[in-house]
Formats: sequence, structure tokens, C-alpha cells
Amino acid sequence: MKTRTKKTPSKPKSNSKISSISLNGKQKLNAEELLRLEKEYCSWGDTVHYAEEPKIFERSEGSYLYDIEGKPYFDLQMWYSAANFGYNNKRLAAALKRQIDTLPQLACQYLHREKIELAARIGKANEERFCEKGRVHFNVGGAQAVEDSLKLVRNTTKKSLMFAFMGGYHGRTLGATSITSSYRYRRRFGHFSERAQFVPYPYCFRCPYGKKPDDCGLHCVKQFEKQFETEYNGVWDPKAGESEFAAFYVESVQGTGGYVVPPKNYFVELKKVLDRYKIFLVDDEIQMGFYRTGKMWGIENFDVTPDIMVFGKAMTNGLNPLSGIWAKEHLINPKVWPAGSTHSTFSSNSLGTAVALEVMNMIEEEDFETKIQQKGRYFLAALKDLQKKYKGVIGDVDGLGLALRIEVCKPDGYTPDRELVDRMFQLGMEGNLTAGKKKYGMILDVGGYYKNVFTLAPSFDITKQEIGFALDLLDQLFRKAIG
Repeated sequence: MKTRTKKTPSKPKSNSKISSISLNGKQKLNAEELLRLEKEYCSWGDTVHYAEEPKIFERSEGSYLYDIEGKPYFDLQMWYSAANFGYNNKRLAAALKRQIDTLPQLACQYLHREKIELAARIGKANEERFCEKGRVHFNVGGAQAVEDSLKLVRNTTKKSLMFAFMGGYHGRTLGATSITSSYRYRRRFGHFSERAQFVPYPYCFRCPYGKKPDDCGLHCVKQFEKQFETEYNGVWDPKAGESEFAAFYVESVQGTGGYVVPPKNYFVELKKVLDRYKIFLVDDEIQMGFYRTGKMWGIENFDVTPDIMVFGKAMTNGLNPLSGIWAKEHLINPKVWPAGSTHSTFSSNSLGTAVALEVMNMIEEEDFETKIQQKGRYFLAALKDLQKKYKGVIGDVDGLGLALRIEVCKPDGYTPDRELVDRMFQLGMEGNLTAGKKKYGMILDVGGYYKNVFTLAPSFDITKQEIGFALDLLDQLFRKAIG
């Protein structure tokens, strides 16, 4: 009878040279070594590898990122509008350091000064803007705040079906994904039985109804309201006077959808329909909040008051993943939304709230409304000049404040040209653009329904000279990519 020897499990192969260097910590790894380690040990699922050659950055300042060799990359997207006040902002960094030295950690079941003052500042700011009393509830990250808003809606209505926009993006948690229009975010995770009903966004350059803005009469709102004309359209019971849907999740200016700006009166007319049928308007300000559009909240540009608002990103200038919701008093007071209704271990954390308070100080000390609107008009005019130079290839430019868009098309001026956008993005990441005798890279974000739109979200401190510099780099990218 043969005896079997027990095999010891083989260890996974690894590059021993790299591993020893990384473990002893005495030698700084170069880019090639880091990329080899990344390829072996890092998940690719946490949003990286959009570039053909991943770039490693080591430093940031103002509107620039610097790669591991020290080459500057001019950033026109500022971390998806998270770092509105510039990278490595000294004033905000100092606020964070002060808090680290006083109250760096505190469990969320206890109170601290910064949470209370921040909630009050945001609450009072909204009371002034919307003439509506409300309360603020904190969490970490935009998607988590969206989750809290969904729970708040369900708590009030006892319903779980939502409307949302085609082209809308609200995050990648399961709940947030259910109201995000792209199926590719849901495809891997099974059936979403309570997926939102998606409604066409008022995307005038590509109107789904074939209308023109000057004579459409907001046809898109009328089409939405048709769903309530009869019970057989599937959303309304006229006998009970009740909709099956609880809320409509909107972005005042679509973010990932391509910084699409709706007609001025669109949300006014939509809100009338929603109020008529007792459906909440939930406004996602995660990208557009804190003056990206020239107003504290993007929705202010459209003269409506949301029932619930979600915000995050720029509230801490990207120094801490703090987010929150604001809701009208009758939806969120302690009688209907008691302690522990929903929370996270790090919600309202002391470091994030301290930085956010300093952000509130900054925006109250300076006239950001005038500043952002003036810079936005100047930048948009420059983009329109660039559009004339590349007639047809740039099918559309538009913007609100410093949320700007360049839609890239085939020479007919309408057919999306994703391939050209991809080439331009890659060329920007290669870092071979020139200004004077110096080499630069350019950081651009690609969005839009057809991934043919550059969404521009520059630093609020961008100067006229830097706008000119950005246009020069964009011009180089178009010339190089078109050939």
C-alpha cells in the first residue's frame, strides 16, 4: 500500500526583488517597479486604468498634478469637481492640521462643535435661499448620502419606486446604482427589481424628441406628464389620487452625462407636475454644489426648491469623504426620523466637518457668485472661439459657471466621435504638449452619453492667463489628434 506524502501549498509567484524593496521601506520605488506591483496586487475595479498607460502622480498644487518624474499636468477636471478650491489649498490644509491636534477622532454617537456649526451653517444658507426650514444629516461619500436620501424617501412614503434621468449618475452602491441610468454599472450584480424608471433629460443638442429649444414648448415635460393622464399608463391611480412612484432624482446639470445644461424653465415646469402628483424632487448636488455653477447649489439657477438635497465632494475640497443630505423639516425632524435611522461609523467625523467649516468660511468671505460667473463666461467665450476654429469637429460647447462642456463630433457636427476624444485623452496623459521650452500633460475627463464630451471643471482660482494656457493645450490636442 502506497503512502501519500502531504503536499504543502505552493506560494504564489512574486517578484522577490520588488517585494524586498517594498517591504524594507528603505528605497523609493521607481515608476516601473510600482506599476509591476500594481499589476500584481491591486484590483482594477476601483476606477483606474482608463488610460492605456496608467500614470503615477506624486504631488499636486493649485491646478496642477505632478507625475513621479516631476512633469506638470494641467488639470481641467479637478477630481470630478471635488477640489474646487485648488489642490493643496494651504488654508484648508491648516484647518485639517488644527483639528488633528485637537479632536482628530470621535465616535458619531457623541457631539462635537464642528458638526453642529456646519449643519447650522448649511441649514441657514438653505433657509435664506429657499425660504424653507430644514435639517442636515451627514455621511461619508456621495453614494452613501444618496442611500440615506433613498431611505428618507421610503420612510416618508413607504414606497420604493423612483424616477430618474437618462444620463444621470448617482453612485455605485446598490441603491444608488438602481437610480443610475447606465446598465453597465448594474450588469455584474444580478437583477435590480426596483430599478428606477428613466426619463429623457432635456438634452437640447440631442433632443430625443427631435425638437429645437426655441419652439419646443418644453415638450419633454409634457411627455413626462402624459404618464399620469390615465391609470393605464402605469404610474397613477386616479381613484386613490396616488402615484406608484415616490420621488424624482435629478441633477440640475448632468455630471457624468456630459455637463448638460437644461433650459431655464425646465425644472419650474417639472416641479409643478411633481407637486401635483405628490412626488418628491430630490436634487443631487454632489458635483454641482458649492458654487461650481456660480451658485451655492446648481438648482438655484432654475428657481425651484427641492424637497431633499444631496451634497458632498467639494464640501471638503477632497480632503475628506464627507457628504450629507438636507431635507425639509417635516421629512427629517426627530419625530419622523429618530436617532439611528441610518448612519455610518465615520459620518459627521471631526476632521471632515472641520475642513467643511473652513470651506463655508471661504465662500462666505468672497463673492464666489460673481467670480465664478465672470470666469465661466470668459472661458465659454474662449471655447466658442475654439469651436469656430474646429467647425464641425466641436459640435457643441456650453456651460453654467465653471461647469463647461466640449462635445466632439464627426465633421458633420453631430455624429459623436468617441475615437477622437480617446486619442486626445491619451495624448494629454502622455505629457508631450509644449509651452515655451517646457513639456506639459493635460488632465481631461470624458463623459457624455456617447463618451464624446470633455467635461471641464477647472479650479475656482483659475486665472485668465491660465484659461488662455488651457485653450492653447486644447488646441494642440485637437491638432495632434486630428493629424
